[in-house]
This record gives sequence, C-alpha cells and structure tokens, in this order.
Amino acid sequence: MGQGTITQRTRLLVDVAMGRTPADIVIRDGQWVSVQSGEIIPHTDIAIAGEFIAYVGPDASHAIGPDTRIIAAENRYLVPGLLDAHMHVESGMVTVTEFVRAVARRGTTGMFIDPHEIANVFGLKGVKLMVDEARNQPIHVWVQMPSCVPSAPGLETPGSSIGPEEVAEAMTWDGIIGLGEMMNFPGVFLGDEKMHAEMAATRAAGKVIGGHYASPDLGLPFHGYVAGGPEDDHEGTHKEDAIARVRQGMKAMLRYGSAWHDVATQVRAVIDDGLDPRRFTLCTDDSHAETLTRDGHMDRVVRHAIEQGLKPITAIQMATLNTAEHFGLTRQMGMIAPGRYADVLLVRDLSNFQAGLVLAKGQVIAEDEKLLIELPSFQYPDWAIKSVHLGKELTAEDFKLSVDSNQSPVSANIIGVIENQAPTKHLRMDVTPMDGEISVDLDRDILKIALVERHRGTGGVMVGLVHGFGFTERCAIATTVAHDSHHMIVVGSDEAMMAQAANTLGELNGGQVVVKDGQIIGQVELPIAGLMSNERAEVVAEKAATVLKGFEACGCSLNNPNMQLSLLALVVIPELRISDLGLVDVTTFEFIPVLAHQDIATS
Repeated sequence: MGQGTITQRTRLLVDVAMGRTPADIVIRDGQWVSVQSGEIIPHTDIAIAGEFIAYVGPDASHAIGPDTRIIAAENRYLVPGLLDAHMHVESGMVTVTEFVRAVARRGTTGMFIDPHEIANVFGLKGVKLMVDEARNQPIHVWVQMPSCVPSAPGLETPGSSIGPEEVAEAMTWDGIIGLGEMMNFPGVFLGDEKMHAEMAATRAAGKVIGGHYASPDLGLPFHGYVAGGPEDDHEGTHKEDAIARVRQGMKAMLRYGSAWHDVATQVRAVIDDGLDPRRFTLCTDDSHAETLTRDGHMDRVVRHAIEQGLKPITAIQMATLNTAEHFGLTRQMGMIAPGRYADVLLVRDLSNFQAGLVLAKGQVIAEDEKLLIELPSFQYPDWAIKSVHLGKELTAEDFKLSVDSNQSPVSANIIGVIENQAPTKHLRMDVTPMDGEISVDLDRDILKIALVERHRGTGGVMVGLVHGFGFTERCAIATTVAHDSHHMIVVGSDEAMMAQAANTLGELNGGQVVVKDGQIIGQVELPIAGLMSNERAEVVAEKAATVLKGFEACGCSLNNPNMQLSLLALVVIPELRISDLGLVDVTTFEFIPVLAHQDIATS
C-alpha cells in the first residue's frame, strides 16, 4: 500500500472518528472485549469506515449518517476475529477458498497457513498457487513459505524440493508472512548449511521463522534448536514442553486439531504454574473437513481452552492478539481498536463461544453460521490435478514381506500408532514366517504398511509392519495424503486388497479409499496434488466420513484414524516411520531393517 493510499485512509478514519464524515457501519451497544487491556467494557459502539475501524467508544452517534448501516449488538460481546496461528489447508482436504467458506462463518477471520504439503508435490510453483488463491479471500490468509522440502533430506524423496534460493524469492512476494515450520530440527542444531541459509533469508526479510521441535529431549539439542532461530513451536505435548519453549523466548502454540489434542496438558503451565499467557497462542495445525463442518475451527479451540479452566478473555487473547503480535501485525489486526481491520464477532456467550455475526475487513460476511457472501472462484491448472504416477499396475506380490532366513520366530521393528498423538512407538515384536514371508496377524494387531512411490512412476513399494489400527477384518486402506513427501500409504490385512486400493487411487488421481472383502466401501477423491478437492467442505466431509466408517468396518476404533495414517511417513517425528527409502528410526535418523536380522537394503 503506497504512502498516499495510507494517508487517504488515515484521514478518512480521523474524519469518521471526529464526526466530520459518516461511517459505513456502526455497531451499537455491545460489550467490548478489549484483549489489549484485558477488560470487558459495556455499552460500547464501533464505527467502521471501509475495511477499518475508525472509532471505539461509548457513543458513535456522531459518526452516523443517512446511509450508515446500524447493527444492534444487543449487549452481545464484541470480540476480535479469531486467528489460527499455524495450520495446513491441505489437511482439510479442500482448497483455500473452500476452507475459508467452512471457517469464516464460524468466526475465523485470519489464518497463517503453511502449504508444505503441496510444496512437497510441486515445489515453489505449488506454493505460488496457494499464495495466489489466498490473496483474493474475504478474510486474511497469510502464507508461510515451506522450509523443509524434503522434511528430512536423505530419508525420503519428495515430488519436488525447496532450498534457500526459493525461500529468498518467496520472501519478496506479497502475502508471505514468514518461514514455515522448521521440521528438520536436527539440521538446525547440527548446523546444516541449507537450513541455516533459509532462516537467514527469512531474517533478512524481517519475517518470522516457524518452529517444529518434535523431540521430547529438552537438553542441549533443544537449546541448540532455539539458538538457531525458530520463534514458535506447536509440537509440544506436555506442560513441561510449553514451559521450556516460553522460557527460551519462543511462543508456545497449543494445538487442537482433529487428531492432535495438546491444549489440555500444556495450558496447565498458565493455569497451574502462572506463566504469562501472552506468550501462548492457539492453533489447529491439522483439521479434517468433517471436524470443520461438524465441530468448528478456532471457535472450537477457544471453547476447548475455556473448558480446561482458562478465563474466556485469556483464551480469546491467545486466539487473537497474541497471534497478531507474534507475526508483527498488531497495527492491522488482533484487537478491536482504531486503525485496525474491522474484523469483529458478535458473541452471545463467551464460555460457549459461538460467533453470531461475523465482520471481516469491514464487511458482514456471516450470521448464525451462514455465509452471506459469494467467494471468488479459482481455477487450478491441469498439471495440479494429475499428479499420481504409479508407473505400473500393482499386484499382491508388491506387498509381500519376504524372509531370507529359516529362523523362526523373527524379531521385527514395527510402527506403533498412539491415539490422538503425532509421535509413534518403536515396537519390537516377534513374528513367525510362513511360506517364506511375513503375513499379517490380526490377533496381535499386526498389519502390513506400504509406501508406494507416486511422484515419478518408479513402481517402487516399501513394505513394513504397523500396530495399533485394530483391524479385525480383511481390508486395505490407501491414501495419497501422506505427510510430508505425499507418496501413497497403504495399510492392510490382505495384499491383494492393498494392491486394489492403490490402483484405485491411481485412477482417481489421489484421495483415500477403503477396500473390504474386495469391495470399495469408502472413498474421497482428492485430485488437486492428491491432497485437496475443490468441492465444498461439507461434501468432502461426507465422502471422508465414508472412509472413517470404512475404518470402523475394518475393526478400527481410533479417533480420526485417517489422520494417524497420514503421518506414518513423516520422518521427522519420533519414533518410527516408513519412507520410500526404507524404515526410519527417527530417534537416530537412521534406516533400520523391518526384520531385525535382515540387511537394510533387502527390507
């Protein structure tokens, strides 16, 4: 925005505040939730000119003209629009536009998105797609430039890559707010040149470096990581994690998404230990389309935080002012005050937080959870919707786990799923070979897991074992949502059905599919990068619900198991993951064999 434009805006705001020019909108007689002072001030009016707030005070009658729209607050609370401090649009399985359609009506007026999912498929051009789509939204959508593509070099092969040159270029784009989560935390504390160059480019641009320290080790590696420059972290799961981060100058981002429930434990640092809540923000990280349409977005997080014992105004600060302050945007948003965007929610009950009326950028966009405006259309190019390349028709043979020894039983390294948490367990269990191969064992909850290469059509399939899904039936479930490299993950109790599920996704150009007894019983198509659909969130949610019901039909009782499944290739979160290159021990960042006696190259 040029200096002349800013001058025109500020003069207009002054004229409206002084009563020389009428406001476009005046909200009358509400209870002002002043997050900046920690007060709730009754009988407050707000005068709005264009996209911005001109006046907040006891009486805005001087700003009312014949064409001014009057909104009666009726003593409802006047709350700043909610901000999601860290999230991935792709996790909702919808585009930026459709994500906004789902969440704006519930009071989210700002999102800080890290599109490292699409970046792993398409690189810089994929990020540019998201930036371009974000720019035209009726709410604020800031983009963090993905930092770790691949997330762990040498341990996986993404569809594309990003380095310091790409980061430096993106820092010049309008809409880029900072560097996305620095997932390669060993690269930071071990002094990796690429990681430090990306952070240096971000510092040079004066922007925020996002953090992602997924290790429970709060010793020297943690201190080294913080010294490297990341300024926030959403990977904490315990109170001690939040305390350590805040003490070291980071912002603790407490997440409450579809599957990651880390607010309840970490917020005790504020409630029980008395830490300053201004160093805490709230975020969702990953929210499934069904969660968005059924339960909400940041309104859901605020309600949950209050349920844990936070004062309502404190929870709201964590979802508004604290986030804006962290990203250097308090001159623009995060509070109801003159000169800020008119992002205002009218809320009847703070404890049971629900946005009755939503204003964003000075426009009434929703009421009673119904969107009142049309959203701009965005066309994705052909290359973005044809990205699943298997290279061949897969068969049951591709999913066998052969044994090169007559030893029985055989010790196996098995991925252990932990419900509602991103980390996994490294399990060591004995398995019994039969006819020269390792089969599934439903009685002991041991299934096959496979990573199918889908970017270059190599036909590669890496097979391992997983525990925790609880299948009781012969099934297979496949997904191209497979953080972070987004190949294809297939879990199953039958090799032929695993091949069927994988081949089906190849034909659909991505998504998730459930096969039981040879029949497809659940399916959601995600043709954009194999990650997103351009259908509305409620439609995607209905289709995704068939996948969740498919999990249940297979015997799985986990909460949001498709989210758990999508992370089993994320080779930067302990303890054990699978990649296209092998089984990875994420505590040592080394490849290990699936079967302990075998050579890694043959596993």
